Amino acid sequence: MTGGGAPAPVALGSAPGRWLVLATVLASGMAFLDATAVQVALPAIGREFDSSLSGLQWTVNGYTLALAALILLGGSLGDRFGRRRVFLIGVAWFAVASLVCGVAQDTGQLVAARALQGVGGALLTPGSLALIQSSFRVQDRARAIGLWSALAGIAGLVGPFLGGVLVDVASWRLVFLVNVPLALLIVVVSGRHIPESRDGGHHGRFDYQGAALGALALGGITYALIAAGSTFLRADVLVSAAVGVAAGIGFVVRERSAADPMLPPRLFADRQFTGANIATFVIYGALGGFSFLLVLQLQNVLGYGATAAGAAMLPMSLLLTLFSSRAAALAQRIGPRLPMTVGPLVTAGGTLWLIGVDGSAPYWLEVLPGSLLQGAGMTLTVAPLTATVLGAAPNALAGIASGVNNAVARAAQLLAVAALPVAVGLTGDDYARPDVFTAGFRTAMVACAVLFAVGGVVSWRTIRDDVLED
Repeated sequence: MTGGGAPAPVALGSAPGRWLVLATVLASGMAFLDATAVQVALPAIGREFDSSLSGLQWTVNGYTLALAALILLGGSLGDRFGRRRVFLIGVAWFAVASLVCGVAQDTGQLVAARALQGVGGALLTPGSLALIQSSFRVQDRARAIGLWSALAGIAGLVGPFLGGVLVDVASWRLVFLVNVPLALLIVVVSGRHIPESRDGGHHGRFDYQGAALGALALGGITYALIAAGSTFLRADVLVSAAVGVAAGIGFVVRERSAADPMLPPRLFADRQFTGANIATFVIYGALGGFSFLLVLQLQNVLGYGATAAGAAMLPMSLLLTLFSSRAAALAQRIGPRLPMTVGPLVTAGGTLWLIGVDGSAPYWLEVLPGSLLQGAGMTLTVAPLTATVLGAAPNALAGIASGVNNAVARAAQLLAVAALPVAVGLTGDDYARPDVFTAGFRTAMVACAVLFAVGGVVSWRTIRDDVLED
């Protein structure tokens, strides 16, 4: 049981357990679907608003920045004031912000609305996993997390296909507007069937200074990376980079000295927790950079329509659908170390295959093998990684642990989308120049493959096989 008089843990096969999985999967799936569907809509958004590459980067990163900066606060709010309550507020907020995105009239309005979406995502995302960790019986948690990973992850991976259909059939605006009725369904199900839980050891004291420093650090560094373009020697770039680094240092100092920190340093005293989050950072950084650039390569260089570009990666989602729960069961039986090592290495192999995506061969030779390898690797990785992070933290800190892991993943994606195009020499309207973009794309795929491989090495060196034995 959790603190604060929480009800007895529920069984996965019971009616309350099924309702809990449904609501959390729908909410996380909504956020994941939106984040990935937006990527396939980027060329259409760029054409309508005449956006530069930096405008498209901010369309992705406006959301990711707010999410990464506030997700720890979202987990902390849930632990203190009720995980279901904060989860429902996040779902409603996300729906309203999605509506604003759907009616935006220029790039600036869309980026601002995406940032508002990120605030809602920061409230609902850690709540979904924390509700699973705190509500299910110990023996059911790994399977429940595997089911959540499979179903919610599928929504994210089907997102590009669904987004492409909406873009081609109607408008990119429907990518956002479809969230509104889905959010209403989640609120109804959650209000009726999800038990409330909280950490009774917290009494509403908030680490506002830590939250502000964390947001400032991510914002400053992200702005510097995107604004740099071809030169870093500009006053706004140098100032924002300096502010971001200084705020990052201040955040670490604050969290080590605060009486009730937003990010309890004792979590990182556990080597398992620290190692899993380092692996998360490099794996999800690679995934974010790869996803952002591949969709642009398929549409603007190879001439795929939005639907075809989204469908090109469907094999990955099918593998996750079929085998994520089995990967979770395998990790529970043999331990997470081997799946978390082999998975990223297989994903790296798939990414290297995709270096050759330039339209010189048919889809089944050029894209499909890489997509299948990436899907197999991520299937081995995602559920064991998530279960390892949550299992390494005390149950009372389920919301914080979930928030930390989500913040690490989103911060990695944020920085990858900001830094990778600059690092490979892509700026301005290069995404609309096939020869220039293809050269940068190939270099970026090598970098992403290296990051995936580093994730596997980190897992081998830091992960133990006793974390899922409960």
